[in-house]
Amino acid sequence: MASQTPETSSAGSSGLDLSFVASIVDWLEANIMQIIGAFAVLVIGLLIAGVLSRWAERALGKSSKFEPTVANFLSNIVKYALWAVVLVTVLSQFGVETASILAALGGMALAVGLALQGTLSNVASGVMILVQRPFVVGEAISVDRFTAVVQRIGLFTTELKQFDGLFVMVPNAELWNQPIVNLNRHSTRRIELIVGIGYGDSMKEAREALLSLAAADERALDDPEPQAFVASLDDSSVGIGLRVWCATSDYMALTWDLTEAAKARFDEAGISIPFPQREITMVQG
Repeated sequence: MASQTPETSSAGSSGLDLSFVASIVDWLEANIMQIIGAFAVLVIGLLIAGVLSRWAERALGKSSKFEPTVANFLSNIVKYALWAVVLVTVLSQFGVETASILAALGGMALAVGLALQGTLSNVASGVMILVQRPFVVGEAISVDRFTAVVQRIGLFTTELKQFDGLFVMVPNAELWNQPIVNLNRHSTRRIELIVGIGYGDSMKEAREALLSLAAADERALDDPEPQAFVASLDDSSVGIGLRVWCATSDYMALTWDLTEAAKARFDEAGISIPFPQREITMVQG
């Protein structure tokens, strides 16, 4: 058997390399126009995607209905969608069947959506919160078992600070799917104070005493004007009610002050505030 000399092996390898290079050159010559077209589509498409995404972010940022977070999120969606269109267009320049690519992308999107169902639900809820704005950062809300001030609104979670200083992080889906009470959205709030007096005391005198307290406090609004009324007839007392409107920022302080002042004024006027009474019956067997 004749042995292959190094020179022969080198010549064969060189011939193989040359044929491979020649095939690449032939392919480039045959597809040069498609390559140039694909490159042009890629460059122009990416530039247009960047311009349109920045334009969308600026346009959404100018609207008072959109928070900066949701504006950035939506602009990124526009950019990635345009990138996908550019990619499919480039591949079609080389004769690749785009229908199969779109089907594969759709299948991947479905699989990712099912795997991240809970996460995507939080994202969707976060976008709805940022767009609908049932609350904004700095407002106090009451939802489920939490009453707290909103510290941060993200796409996945909302951060709250309770009035006792505790930090709470709530998934956006849980917030969006429950009734939300915004404690600061309106500029005024109504205080309703109920004080029980004895059945032997004057209801008229008690109502006038409460109205005089409201009139003496400048935080109580004149429009709507304060109202005093008989709220209930209980077992051991008559409930006398006082309704006062005030600025939302004065709500808690005025509630505390009126409650304390009502007790002091009733004591001065000799109006009793009876204790709840219970009747205990002893049954002997």
